[in-house]
Amino acid sequence: MPVPLYEAKANLFRTLAHPARIRVLELLSDREHAVHELLAKIALEPSSLSQQLAVLRRMGLVRQQRVRGEVVYSIVVPQTRDLLAAARLVLRELAADQAELEQALQPRPGLDPAGATRGESDGTSS
Repeated sequence: MPVPLYEAKANLFRTLAHPARIRVLELLSDREHAVHELLAKIALEPSSLSQQLAVLRRMGLVRQQRVRGEVVYSIVVPQTRDLLAAARLVLRELAADQAELEQALQPRPGLDPAGATRGESDGTSS
């Protein structure tokens, strides 16, 4: 029985749900990298990076190959770049919405810091 599309998407997003994996994919979006280059740009122990790369390989997002004695990683699915760019746009929109909310929640003259008018919180009026 095939996996429903929503489950397949959930599996993909679970695979992406680690900052190190996102960083690896961002770096590989620019160009392929040898493992030592990834280690220089990502603050992880070699064993941890290896585990994260294995997760990405199992999902089929990256591939490894030996080039002149080095293990080099590259992105398999070019649209991964688009997915990362879309995530950036979504985050930008969310941040804008958050900034608007924070602005709306700023204390205003005549209101206490909690946003209630004077006397509203204790039942008295001023």
